Amino acid sequence: QVQLVESGGGLVQAGGSLRLSCAASGRTSSSYNMGWFRQAPGKERDIVAAIRWSGIGTYYADSVKGRFTISRDNAKNTGYLQMNSLKPEDTAVYYCAAAGRWTVPPIRRDYGYWGQGTQVTVSS
Repeated sequence: QVQLVESGGGLVQAGGSLRLSCAASGRTSSSYNMGWFRQAPGKERDIVAAIRWSGIGTYYADSVKGRFTISRDNAKNTGYLQMNSLKPEDTAVYYCAAAGRWTVPPIRRDYGYWGQGTQVTVSS
């Protein structure tokens, strides 16, 4: 079992930055690939970024390339999503998730462990 807890969401103006954190716990949490997904009201939950368990190998959705950076610190069992140049369309609930399998692009059903989500709101 892997438990995930997100933090760092909030309200920010367009052009601003936020850093989301995902604290993982569980016996083998550092061996899981980690993904960040987001879901806006009335929309599907979509992949934003993902990183392999080793930290070598990342994926970004086209909509966030060049603006978001995913990273992880296995010594701290924590993953991060640095979000810069935020836009109103980035407004969503952001979820951290863990998967045993690595695919590109990431497949949502591979992610069996999920956090509770953190709200990110970008005002124009």
